[in-house]
Amino acid sequence: MKKQGIILGVILLVTITLIPTLIVIPFAEASTEHIEMDREEVSEALNVEEEEAVSVAVLREDTNTVDQLELEDYVSLVVASEIPAEFEMEALKAQALAARTYIVQKLVHENGEDSDYDVTDTVDDQMFRSEDELREIWGVDYSNNMNKINQAVQETAGEIITYEGSPITAQYFSTSNGFTENAEDYWQNEIPYLQSVTSPWDEESPRFRDQEVFTYQEVFDRLGLEVATTIDVANIERTESERISQITINGETFTGREVRERLGLRSNDFTIETQSDHIIFKTRGYGHGVGMSQYGANGMAQAGNSYQDIIKHYYQGVEIESIDQLL
Repeated sequence: MKKQGIILGVILLVTITLIPTLIVIPFAEASTEHIEMDREEVSEALNVEEEEAVSVAVLREDTNTVDQLELEDYVSLVVASEIPAEFEMEALKAQALAARTYIVQKLVHENGEDSDYDVTDTVDDQMFRSEDELREIWGVDYSNNMNKINQAVQETAGEIITYEGSPITAQYFSTSNGFTENAEDYWQNEIPYLQSVTSPWDEESPRFRDQEVFTYQEVFDRLGLEVATTIDVANIERTESERISQITINGETFTGREVRERLGLRSNDFTIETQSDHIIFKTRGYGHGVGMSQYGANGMAQAGNSYQDIIKHYYQGVEIESIDQLL
């Protein structure tokens, strides 16, 4: 894709989506202000000049420095950091679309903020490692892995996921419990394209089942409960996807998300067992469960599905649009 095509396409996409459409951010504390912008203001918001490619400024939290990259280079390094390189090509392409859509949506709707960077390099945004860091991790496999990932990114260059003409909030995670989660069951906002779907391929994931063992005091301290010698679990309610929405532990009621985050569990689909002086939390799945399952995507690819099939399974009612097509 030519740089000029990318620039004009992103500018057009911003112009189309920013003015008429309200994007719902799936965090209760997040909000989006929509301001009419002319062409020059749009270009400034996306950090581009007329003859330059879209750039992304990434805050490296360990060093408190900012890396500046062109869009597709950023997408390649996110894919390399977020998903195993040995995954099927179609799964890598699906991840490339999700990563590209995430940053385009963020640039469009949040770049009016006064900040030296667009995204961080952590799971608060998207995991990002530099080429040098990946060389250290992969060793002799670096060239083969990056060539494969670059192919996936290049063959989908400029493609993003849209809903009713706007780039979506492209949530994804590692492994489901057999179903993805409704956005409103994990966050507070209902988002039509982030709804529960089946994902049976995840059972092959090495992260499908896990358990964490705690002492009684560890559990009660982290949950803010009075320390006791017994644990009483009651009033368990589950969501459509079988994850815990609400649970009462020793008289106090928590959401499944609260328990997961306070105890550092892989999932909020869990059961609780006791053994001697320990409490065991057994989980299914890994991650918040909203959007695309990465191991599910790989399972779909192994079954012969294309990246388009994968995207339209995990994100309901969406379209895949290239910036050139919008032109």
